[in-house]
Amino acid sequence: MVQKRRKEYIGDVVSNKAEKTVTVEVKSLYRHPVYGKVVKRRKKFMAHDEENKCHVGDKVMIIETRPLSKRKHWKVIEILESTQV
Repeated sequence: MVQKRRKEYIGDVVSNKAEKTVTVEVKSLYRHPVYGKVVKRRKKFMAHDEENKCHVGDKVMIIETRPLSKRKHWKVIEILESTQV
């Protein structure tokens, strides 16, 4: 049996209002297949934050995991840059 590698993304925390949950916005660039223009794309992910350590503005790394709730399929594994002192 071949195991698939889990997806990892780096993004910014845009909301931490829910208990043990943060909303992470991941930004990416891609080249349009027909016109060749570089287009910005962003997507929001709900991620599990067990210790409620993340704050708005933090740069975090998230990893794909089993479904934890209806919209939460990601988990925060590391805080790369913190806005809190």
